[in-house]
Amino acid sequence: MRLGNIQLLLLCLTLTTILVLTESTQPPFACDSSKPATKSFPFCKTTLPISARVKDLVSRLTLDEKILQLVNTAPAIPRLGIPAYEWWSEALHGVSNSGYGIRFNGTIKSATSFPQVILTAASFDARLWYRIGQAIGLEARAVYNQGQANGMTFWAPNINVFRDPRWGRGQETPGEDPLVSGKYAISYVRGVQGDNFEGGGLKDGHLQASACCKHFTAYDLDHWNGVSRFGYDAKVTKQDLADTYQPPFQSCIQRAGASGIMCAYNRVNGVPNCADENLLSNIARKQWGFKGYITSDCDAVSIIYDVHKYAKTPEDAVADVLKAGMDVDCGFYLKNHTKSAVQKKKVLESDIDRALTNLFTMRMRLGLFNGNPATLPYGSIGPNQVCTQAHQDLALDAARNGIVLLKNSAKLLPLKKTISSLAVIGPNANSAYTLVGNYAGPPCKSIEPLKALQSYVKNTQYHKGCNFVNCTSASINEAVEVAKNADYVVLFMGLDQGEEREDFDRVDLVLPGKQRDLISSVAKAAKKPVILVMICGGPVDISFAKRDPKIGGILWAGYPGESGGIALAEIIFGDHNPGGKLPMTWYPKEFVKIPMTDMRMRPQPSSGYPGRTYRFYTGRKVFRFGYGLSYSKYTYEFVSVTQNKLSLTQISSTGSTLQNSDSVHYTPITDTETESCEKSKFSATIGIQNHGEMEGKHAVLLFVKQDGIGNGKARKQLAAFDSVKTKGGERVEVEFVINPCEHFRTANEDGLMVIEEGSRYLAVGDQQYEISVSA
Repeated sequence: MRLGNIQLLLLCLTLTTILVLTESTQPPFACDSSKPATKSFPFCKTTLPISARVKDLVSRLTLDEKILQLVNTAPAIPRLGIPAYEWWSEALHGVSNSGYGIRFNGTIKSATSFPQVILTAASFDARLWYRIGQAIGLEARAVYNQGQANGMTFWAPNINVFRDPRWGRGQETPGEDPLVSGKYAISYVRGVQGDNFEGGGLKDGHLQASACCKHFTAYDLDHWNGVSRFGYDAKVTKQDLADTYQPPFQSCIQRAGASGIMCAYNRVNGVPNCADENLLSNIARKQWGFKGYITSDCDAVSIIYDVHKYAKTPEDAVADVLKAGMDVDCGFYLKNHTKSAVQKKKVLESDIDRALTNLFTMRMRLGLFNGNPATLPYGSIGPNQVCTQAHQDLALDAARNGIVLLKNSAKLLPLKKTISSLAVIGPNANSAYTLVGNYAGPPCKSIEPLKALQSYVKNTQYHKGCNFVNCTSASINEAVEVAKNADYVVLFMGLDQGEEREDFDRVDLVLPGKQRDLISSVAKAAKKPVILVMICGGPVDISFAKRDPKIGGILWAGYPGESGGIALAEIIFGDHNPGGKLPMTWYPKEFVKIPMTDMRMRPQPSSGYPGRTYRFYTGRKVFRFGYGLSYSKYTYEFVSVTQNKLSLTQISSTGSTLQNSDSVHYTPITDTETESCEKSKFSATIGIQNHGEMEGKHAVLLFVKQDGIGNGKARKQLAAFDSVKTKGGERVEVEFVINPCEHFRTANEDGLMVIEEGSRYLAVGDQQYEISVSA
């Protein structure tokens, strides 16, 4: 979100709202049955279809009233008994006051702060993601019912693919894989909105809260090397759009049933996303069947004229976005220029009515036009359902199961609880604030890693080591002395929001300042190999630590949320067996030679361009996507696969195949749910053996590989994943359903999804199973 010249005005409006609402705990709603003047309106009659109610409401508005409803801070319409509404609320990994819709100034002072999304994704546990969404949706409704919210539309999740390791907002995403991003969207959105895990559980379309997938589309650069997200034109091939940038949003719309999407600041191939009719109306609404509302990112309409210079006048910018299919402007641009656009005949009133229809439909789906919410579904959700022990346990569980063990030489970890002394060193050791990442509200509790470790070892000495996380100065000698006097040393290093955040991309992939010198010096001086804990969202090149024999253990903890300190202490001392796996590639420091503005996913050997993400990247890796160790050794086997040969003619919806320029047979796949696709599905059962003594949750990742990786084919592609729990020495089985129309297809240069003849290999761990695909 951009907080530019609209900030002051929004703040004033928010403060005014606070003064009004803090006098009462009653949430704002329309169609109050105690007011005869309004309850008789047809738009208040719940027996009518929402479409008829919305049509009646919009028909009663004057042009001036309509225009005022096109911005995120929509004023009240007193004559119709309609209260003010704030569209901008945030709930990335917990209900947050980052937007303007939520306030923690009443009975409810805080909300459960789950791990930042990048760490939650590392669990590869879709049901966990759903449970987190459920908890967030429940707490969101509680805040609203308590009268501390002026909206129930939450602008989350962020499902952009984490394409470049320097991106400051990569921490907000589920990582670099489009399948994982799409699955995360499905789980999170269904949970927040009140749907069941499998989908289809919403009654009459009514929502617990509204989730909004962002940023649509190909948005993954904020501020790098003088290039700003506000003016950036992303040059993206049809091939990359089809199989990388768009699939998460298609899943979010078609399978998650998201009720909102946000169009991004940037242009894609010359056209601003919020002014792209093909993107918003043709693809999202017509092709994918989107039924919700579309918001701009904040000030994204103004920059179409001011920055992109795409529109010749402010009125043209207004016309561009309304005709493209956008519904609400985060900012004041539509408020200021729509009337003039209508007068100049650049905008029809019917364009405005279309947008308002989507907006008021959403408010009705949230139950805000059905009378007093206290008497309605979700009306009994109150403060006692915020920061519950169950939600805090869930936050702890999410942190435990996301944290990734990257190195464990000579089984240094877990430490024995009987050790006599511990040194805790580093700028991230004694900061609970750093653990929560960005877009976080006030957490239910706040426990630093240092405090959590002190509960295990009474004789724990602490030294900050650096002045700040940026470590422009380091007290290396003092830290070394502390390390020398302890049996074991744990270093808490990495990044924070000063190093990576919204509107701030990194320029390098190394530890900031003198952190490396501090780590190496402490490791050299310590009695035994040390443990390095990396607190960071994006990857860091710590090859030196990977190679150093005096650094025996490395943990990546992302930004693990309010209970992250406890989770780390439990893992370090063996009360939990780590099972997370990296949701993104960790690149070497020389990767920064590649411009962040190069949007290509595929490698180009002739120019030395190595490609991006595990699917295409051909260069050296510090740690690979899907990497993660455990205190147990796991092995895999293919127990059964119900298919080993497939025919393209059977998969094809026409019963025939085509040939490309290389004489390779293929069949186009435009819909993965055709009868022929359903018939081609088969199952693969994987056996997982825990050879250790500890119980553990373990992420099982099933990839598809294929012969030959030319013509833009992925080196491998994640097809399915699950998180399985095993006891020490136990063997379990997990069944995956493989849909060749979804898992065997690739995008050609024209952006068409096709399945080509040739062998495919199902791969899990070091095991492979061949599937022959013939013409």
